[in-house]
Amino acid sequence: LMVVWARYASQGFWAVVIMAPWLRTMLRTSQPGLQVVRALMPFGTSLSFFYAIQHMQLAEAVAVFEVCPLIITVLAYFVLGEKVGPRRWAGVGIGLAGALIIIRPGTDVFQTASLLPILGAFCFAGYAILTRLMGPRESHWTSFLYTALIGAALASLLVPFYWSTPSLADAAVMSVFGVLGGIGHILMTLALRHTLASVAAPFNYTGLVWAAMWGLVVFGEFPDVWTWVGAAVIIGAGLYVWWRERQRAREIA
Repeated sequence: LMVVWARYASQGFWAVVIMAPWLRTMLRTSQPGLQVVRALMPFGTSLSFFYAIQHMQLAEAVAVFEVCPLIITVLAYFVLGEKVGPRRWAGVGIGLAGALIIIRPGTDVFQTASLLPILGAFCFAGYAILTRLMGPRESHWTSFLYTALIGAALASLLVPFYWSTPSLADAAVMSVFGVLGGIGHILMTLALRHTLASVAAPFNYTGLVWAAMWGLVVFGEFPDVWTWVGAAVIIGAGLYVWWRERQRAREIA
């Protein structure tokens, strides 16, 4: 929880410092309820994912998290009213099967923490859908600021129960979390404002490559064969859903 707190407190601090001259204007929103719910989604993603990687290899957690684009397809159907045909539903089902290959419920390697990346993926998908739903009616800087401040406030309420004073070296690293997270957040917000969620979703799969690289270089972790098999199934299903989206867009055009 301290990691989550550092991530949002740092982002909130830098957001307020950088946007101080325009803070009052940026806090004005026509959709306060949606802003609050949307801000809770990436907070849930961070909390779920950071807890997961305490118990799983980094690449394993990211591989399970890759069901996110498939969950976006499901939520787009229920929330945005996008049409989803039987072949895309099949792609969603196959992708979830890929996640089960990785976490292997019912076997000795299964652990409850394996479900946390799926919860994180669901929260992130909700964030993507709500960002798309809000569209151009809200400034992306307003959305960025609300996400940072609400996340920082919520984490600050919880962190005293888990507080352990960090060393100066750890504090320096923690201060960078918000910068990296903030840059990623604003880029994702801009992407979702200018393209369909289903078009942006496949780019999430590059995260598996980065996770495998960082896991190997920093932690000496190398995913087992079932992680790679499950990841291949998830990515294959996700790319199929993306391809169907493109085909449908051409048919409509």
